[in-house]
Amino acid sequence: MKVLVIGGAGYIGSHVTRALLDGGHAATVYDNLSSGRKENLFDDAKFVHGDIMDVAALSDTMSYGFDAMIHLAAFKAAGESMTYPEKYSVNNISGTINILNCASAAGLRAMVFSSSAAVYGDPQYLPLDENHPLNPENYYGFTKLEMERILGWYDKLNGIRCASLRYFNAAGYDAAGRISGLEKNPANLLPIIMETAAGTREHLEIFGDDWDTPDGTCIRDYIHVSDLADAHVLALEHLIKTGSSFTVNLGSENGISVKEMLETAREVTGRPIPSIIAGRRAGDPARVIASSAKAHELLGWKTKCSDVRTLVESTWRLYK
Repeated sequence: MKVLVIGGAGYIGSHVTRALLDGGHAATVYDNLSSGRKENLFDDAKFVHGDIMDVAALSDTMSYGFDAMIHLAAFKAAGESMTYPEKYSVNNISGTINILNCASAAGLRAMVFSSSAAVYGDPQYLPLDENHPLNPENYYGFTKLEMERILGWYDKLNGIRCASLRYFNAAGYDAAGRISGLEKNPANLLPIIMETAAGTREHLEIFGDDWDTPDGTCIRDYIHVSDLADAHVLALEHLIKTGSSFTVNLGSENGISVKEMLETAREVTGRPIPSIIAGRRAGDPARVIASSAKAHELLGWKTKCSDVRTLVESTWRLYK
């Protein structure tokens, strides 16, 4: 298939592009490089330097003739979204509408969409499945839910079929070392631990050690980015084969605590990795664990490298 990967130079996007190429598909990356990196572009993929707010550039690119597209071009920092909602409204919601309108005009009728477990909000039960109530607690999650709803209407009215993939916590790097561009300004736990190990941060802040968990720190479901990338390819192939839209969770179904990640990183890196206990953050649940049963059944997908040691080792190879 000929696939347009919008946001394909970013952290997740570059791994998805690599998985497509490894699977024998032709990929074109469309990225403005605001958070994506040139180091994450591949010689065997085409590249268009463009922005999703540039309708003319989007339209021109889609006229090349693609079988499908993958949309990974949303802003994703939950905290920032609460301070700058305008930025997230324009890029995430308006940008998605631009993509859909250009796709409609170009006759492009299949999309894999990078959604998020943030659409669920505070867990009412665990593990979280696709039937869980949708009640995002930050503006980022709200924009992802609105994007899903808009996609649903374009499915009904314009025939654009969509696979919405609700990510949990992506981490790790390509085991073969083919992706070398680190995330710009990371806000997630493992990159912050790695920056502390590498000496570019003074310490790691742990937001509370008195949670109702075995070691007192929050537990999250981490999925290796290569497992996540494989799921995109399977979702795309399933979408083209069936012609039916669907939504699935993508998580490892295992919880890793902050302290477990930190202690594994200390062991792997051989560095002390200083940490301090800070106050709890408002809105943080004690545990978040996914059910990915639907993805297993529908796509035949399973994780291969989402254990805590592989997550840490594959990340440290770049940071060290």
